[in-house]
Amino acid sequence: MTQTAAPPIVQRAAGFADRTAVVAHNGTLTYADLLDASARVAAALLDGRASLDGARVAFLTPPGWEYVAVQWGVWRAGGVAVPLAVSHPEAELEYVVLDADAETVIAHPEFIAVLRPVAERAGRRFLTTDEALAVAPGAVPDVAESGPAMIIYTSGTTGRPKGVVSTHANLRAQVTTLVDAWGWTADDRTLLVLPLHHVHGIVNVLACTLWSGAVCEILPRFDADETWRTIESGRLTLFMAVPTVYRKLIGAFDAADEARRERMAAGCRGLRLMVSGSAALPVQMLERWREISGHTLLERYGMTEIGMALSNPLHGERRPGSVGLPLPGVQTQVVDDEGRPVEAGTPGDLEIRGPSVFADYWRRPEATAEAFRGGWFRSGDVAVVEDGYYRLLGRRSVDIIKTGGFKVSALEIEEVLREHPAIGECAVVGIGDEEWGERVCVAVEAAGGDPVPPLAELQGWARQRLAPYKLPRDLRVVDPLPRNAMGKVMKPEVAKLFAAG
Repeated sequence: MTQTAAPPIVQRAAGFADRTAVVAHNGTLTYADLLDASARVAAALLDGRASLDGARVAFLTPPGWEYVAVQWGVWRAGGVAVPLAVSHPEAELEYVVLDADAETVIAHPEFIAVLRPVAERAGRRFLTTDEALAVAPGAVPDVAESGPAMIIYTSGTTGRPKGVVSTHANLRAQVTTLVDAWGWTADDRTLLVLPLHHVHGIVNVLACTLWSGAVCEILPRFDADETWRTIESGRLTLFMAVPTVYRKLIGAFDAADEARRERMAAGCRGLRLMVSGSAALPVQMLERWREISGHTLLERYGMTEIGMALSNPLHGERRPGSVGLPLPGVQTQVVDDEGRPVEAGTPGDLEIRGPSVFADYWRRPEATAEAFRGGWFRSGDVAVVEDGYYRLLGRRSVDIIKTGGFKVSALEIEEVLREHPAIGECAVVGIGDEEWGERVCVAVEAAGGDPVPPLAELQGWARQRLAPYKLPRDLRVVDPLPRNAMGKVMKPEVAKLFAAG
């Protein structure tokens, strides 16, 4: 079968044909196996047509090699991949299928019961992964790098999820930037424990691995004990996760006996790189993980719309509380409300541009126009540059609180409150208030030892560490904080706890 313009990652796979690509619970596949499986999926989708011509294909598979086969198969058929979240209820899956106007819906047998009714109600073609993989490979179309490759839906923490359209060229830029910055080679081996409907798992872990000719071990779902066993094996070179995962790994480490702790720590020391992202990494967690593993976690910053933009260095100083420096090929600036660059040390809005930035929001021209200013993508995050390193102060919409005439960073307050021995995790929000404009409110998860103190006592403790206008004015103890699939706290849901009260 000849192919003159395959998607970039598929072209590269041919050069690694006999190498192991994916190790999953249901099989180990080489790159040649993935090429064959994805060719079968492409043939099933085409069903005699020359090309899908940009038609959307929504698919739902558990983490594993079938995910790669379907994703690559959609691309090789000239379609746009729309990955669905295994954690989402039927109503949210249906929203994405309809909003993306998916022509075909593909489901792993595990999800037939939930996804077939969605496809039938929408009048869309429905295929199982087994059916698609049973079709003989055939001719596939040329695929333009400038064409759309994937639609990932935002987490919807500030409204209904929007579809972020990335081209094949965008994905190439996102992947090659990280491969270069983090030193990926074909000798690497990583473990995927992250959801595959989010840029962190799709691009940072899976795509970077397969672009490099490396090996990706995939767990069907995150399990702290199984993850530790894999790390203890000594076969990994990289590990990437979110703060919630690291917190659970720390808990499992603390619960282990001394002999196993030694094996755990030794396994970590065998890795060359450990990365954290998708949510702010508490400094206390970074320090505790360094005590356990010997690694200073590399914290980075990215978004669905841009891939990764900032990163602490692979070699060099990794600053606690910082997301590092601009990645190669990525331009960043911090600006005031009028879009004028501010001086270093002055907080402002973070803007990004470069080849990794997304094409548009799917069928939302107004939202796309609002997201850009003078060719720069407006991230919605507030940042400050200190000695060249970027530090995030939070989302403008939910993490910057205007109280008593001051602008306050919720992330700064959270970092301080986590130092209290009774607080395991916390989320600070601003709630409308006649006197203050917004009052500072905090929801906390107990650390599991002493009970969380009452508000007045917590204020007394915090008064030695925070300016008076940054002190919490309201407190709720919750178990647990509301989070999305990536472990990121959903601030609008936290705010409801106080608005209702």
